[in-house]
Amino acid sequence: MGKQVFDEIKDLVTEAQNSRTATIDTCTTEEILRLINDEDKQIPAIVGQEIPWITQAVDILVSCFRAGGRLFYVGAGTSGRLGVLDASECPPTYGTDPEMVQGIIAGGYEALVRSQEGAEDRYDDGVRDIKERGLTERDVVCGIAASRRTPYVIGAVEYARSIGAKTVYVTCNPRSEMDIEVDVAICPVVGPEVVMGSTRMKAGTATKLVLNMLTTASMIRLGKVYGNMMVDLQMTSKKLEERSKRTVMMVTGVSYEQAQEVLEQAGGVVKVALVMILAGVSAEEAKKRLEQSDGFVRRALEH
Repeated sequence: MGKQVFDEIKDLVTEAQNSRTATIDTCTTEEILRLINDEDKQIPAIVGQEIPWITQAVDILVSCFRAGGRLFYVGAGTSGRLGVLDASECPPTYGTDPEMVQGIIAGGYEALVRSQEGAEDRYDDGVRDIKERGLTERDVVCGIAASRRTPYVIGAVEYARSIGAKTVYVTCNPRSEMDIEVDVAICPVVGPEVVMGSTRMKAGTATKLVLNMLTTASMIRLGKVYGNMMVDLQMTSKKLEERSKRTVMMVTGVSYEQAQEVLEQAGGVVKVALVMILAGVSAEEAKKRLEQSDGFVRRALEH
């Protein structure tokens, strides 16, 4: 088993040695930081090359969400943590049900704060953990594995395909080496890490950018943004409450006091408050218009 794993990883781009940082252990602090920064500068352009495939994935997600399906991120280690992070930020940002986007990490939630490295090797655990979420053919499973080869992730993805669910895979190894059957593979190849094999660095940064794009673009397509402002956020903290008032003020030009009053009438729902003010209608009528417009503020105003 050990030799098999060795053979699997020895030629991976993510496990290669970076010739540009080969003597980083002899550098001053500033030189170390500049080397790290120079490597990081390459990442956005590399992610940009993957936009055609990210587009395909977003279109799949939008169709999934509109049909009442869910997105499951599945990963181990850094990849798993990034999936859980992205999923956990959707409800406060876009007012989504916590069930809509979920993150699953090998080793369970304890692995978020304490490394559970051996958990990534258990294929059957990946199958079990995705089954326990009641996966259906309406859902999407997005496997995240910088190396591509993580058994836990492959188990979840292969089970998803077996029941007809859509699958997406995010990896930092080349598409030409992708030997796992999925609907869309997103492959930002960021090259060898500053410290060999430390995929929490460039690979982690690229993955974070991709996941941001997947959910952000999907939520915009679902009408959760007006202009470039969040209008489905949940007022679950003082900051979000004040952000809601500021959004209403910026869009409509009303005063702080007026924004607060209308938001109260709207039950704290920014979208409803905006339609009330901009269309000059009651809360009840604003809600009706939004329902008829699939939640899009612009469409509700044109109604």
